[in-house]
Amino acid sequence: MDNKAIARAFKLCGQLMELFNENPFRTKAMASASFKIDKLPFAAAHASLEELSAQQGIGKSTAERIKQVISTGSFPELDQLIAKTPAGILEMLKIKGLGPKKIQIIWNDLEIESVGELYYACNENRLVEAKGFGLKTQEDIKKAIEFALDNQGWFHYAKVLPFAQQTFEALLQNISPFQLEYTGEFRRKCEVLQQVELITDAPLPALEKAIRDLNYESQIETRDNQVSFTDANACPFVVYSTEHFAQDLLLTTGSAPHLELLQQISSPLPHGTDEKDIYAQLGLAYIEAELREGMDEVQLAKENALPQLITFEDLKGTLHNHSTYSDGVHTLAEMARYCKENLGLEYLGICDHSKTAVYANGLSIDRVAQQWSEIDALNQQLAPFKIFKGIESDIISDGSLDYPDEILAQFDFVVASVHSNLKMDEQKATTRLIKAIENPYTTILGHPTGRLLLSRAGYPLDFKKIIDACAANKVVIEINANPLRLDLDWRWHRYALEKGVLLSINPDAHRTEGLLDMHYGVFVGRKGGLSADKCLNAFSLEQITDYFNSK
Repeated sequence: MDNKAIARAFKLCGQLMELFNENPFRTKAMASASFKIDKLPFAAAHASLEELSAQQGIGKSTAERIKQVISTGSFPELDQLIAKTPAGILEMLKIKGLGPKKIQIIWNDLEIESVGELYYACNENRLVEAKGFGLKTQEDIKKAIEFALDNQGWFHYAKVLPFAQQTFEALLQNISPFQLEYTGEFRRKCEVLQQVELITDAPLPALEKAIRDLNYESQIETRDNQVSFTDANACPFVVYSTEHFAQDLLLTTGSAPHLELLQQISSPLPHGTDEKDIYAQLGLAYIEAELREGMDEVQLAKENALPQLITFEDLKGTLHNHSTYSDGVHTLAEMARYCKENLGLEYLGICDHSKTAVYANGLSIDRVAQQWSEIDALNQQLAPFKIFKGIESDIISDGSLDYPDEILAQFDFVVASVHSNLKMDEQKATTRLIKAIENPYTTILGHPTGRLLLSRAGYPLDFKKIIDACAANKVVIEINANPLRLDLDWRWHRYALEKGVLLSINPDAHRTEGLLDMHYGVFVGRKGGLSADKCLNAFSLEQITDYFNSK
């Protein structure tokens, strides 16, 4: 164990002492010891207790702790502090720009206990108003978290998308006139993945040269007709070289369960001019890449009953969005004009946070009335574009919504969401949501599990009971399109659709550019088999107005 590793143990102890407001003199002494150990002129691991004790600023007690760290990796005081600290808080201490005092505020005031929750809070603009924070600090923390997430070996699809496009375009130029396509989990648009996969019919030597010509400073590894490398952003790539492009594109795209279903029809799979030809030889309609997950897609293809999958162009409006009335970055007018002028949409559903969400500047009843007045004025200015009066109403612990019925009745629609007390067991969490679903004013169930991909699993639910309750009460289920959520998970979309439940691709946007997250919602909607006629915000303005009125 080198001196830096030992010093890190002492530094962590000092940080935790400060976090728990222990004696400031002892806290400073621990931090000072960390500095001294790091600057020792010899390797502490090879020094005697006496040699360590003789060093200025160390002393016998610190020397004894050093020896404990060398032999066990820790010492008792540190162990005791770690034992009472949530794992997520320990992870926060590794984030550049976050010290114990700021983490105290994040933990105690904002009730955030994981790095993933903190990252989402940055996206929601929640840190800006917290004591000791500001916009720059928030952005610095967000960037630091992104860096940390990128080095865990798993990546959000949305994070790697621009890197994949950049490398694809450069590589395509370098291997021309050969073919190049995305494949694997990236082509299936899986929400998280470990690498971007490509396939080409370029010979292996030509492929290797094309990759070297990208001038990425990474080691290029070649084995079994595939080349691995990382780009300038440390995003991993694998490129397959094949002489049987169509067949191997199909084989490398599909999940293992999907390929097993195909091989039950024919093994080996036939060759073909393209994937459509191969599926046709198998007696199947063409199966879109996003659906190739080994669910019911092969049976539907046999019956020529595959859904016409939704596209971004099918969307006519956007629901569940925030403005400066709560924790958004842009004003109501700015959000509306962006929808109308930049996206060509017909309507915007504004759903600022409700009064329970104090951390997000949730709307009191008086401020709700103020927002409604502005909406009425903007609707006159922007007609025929329309802003619908919505709210993201907190589902409190007993399943109630946090406005009285006479207020809820006046909204055009209500998104009911959980934001607190996320540690209930499955039975309690399910009961809580069902009560909210049964509220006659609930229109949409927002981000049903509260998950944050790669950061928080979300609370456990009996999904069938939740979906059945939504079917019985005609409640729409949100596909939260924020790429950190993508909740409801696509694996439950088919069951919801079979039960007649409408889904809604909601960006949960807190700024204008967040509205573009609907692209990611479309991707997972397609994976779940969603078609435009079963998506609420693919309804025209006239259709959705009638729907809200009937509700």
